Amino acid sequence: MAAALLLLCGGTAEADIYAYTDSSGVVHLTNVPAGNDRYRMVMRTPKMAVAVARADFNRAARRRYQGLIHAAASRYQVSSALINAVISAESGYNAGAVSPKGAVGLMQLIPATALRFGVANAFSPTDNINGGTAYLAHLLRVFSGDLKLAIAAYNAGSNAVIQAGYHIPPFAETQAYVPRVLAYYQHYLNGGGTVPGVNQQPVANAAPQLIQVSNP
Repeated sequence: MAAALLLLCGGTAEADIYAYTDSSGVVHLTNVPAGNDRYRMVMRTPKMAVAVARADFNRAARRRYQGLIHAAASRYQVSSALINAVISAESGYNAGAVSPKGAVGLMQLIPATALRFGVANAFSPTDNINGGTAYLAHLLRVFSGDLKLAIAAYNAGSNAVIQAGYHIPPFAETQAYVPRVLAYYQHYLNGGGTVPGVNQQPVANAAPQLIQVSNP
């Protein structure tokens, strides 16, 4: 078969798989059909299964960074539970994560924020956690300790929160981001070890995410 698949147990999103067979008999598979009406869905991966698999996959990484997180929490007087919550939502403890918008590392720092808070190497877990935590501390000061607004500003920027009248901006991404981080935050405050709001099931039962490697 000419089309190839990459299987990832630690998927970062629900992965519905689409396929079509071209005139040469080559099967093309993708999780991003992008409006191409030749593709038909052939597999749906449950969100819950992927979330559980991701949590298990990242548990070791989360343990690895706790020393750095607690050091930054002490240095900047920010709750380690909040730092863990932001990292969980932003990168899932993937120090090499890069977003389509250019945000980098564990706490997904954009270049301007990294520069502002003295981050020399955003891929360095130490630098990234220190920079991201310094930014969180700054936002908590700007918004007088209002956790919801600080989290919203981490996602959308301070100006967006201010322009929204010191409310969570009406952006779909930010509206979803704030409760997600707060759920993680409460979870870590309670000393949790599983994904908030997700019933545990064996990771072996979670279907893997398939990522496109053939061209649509």
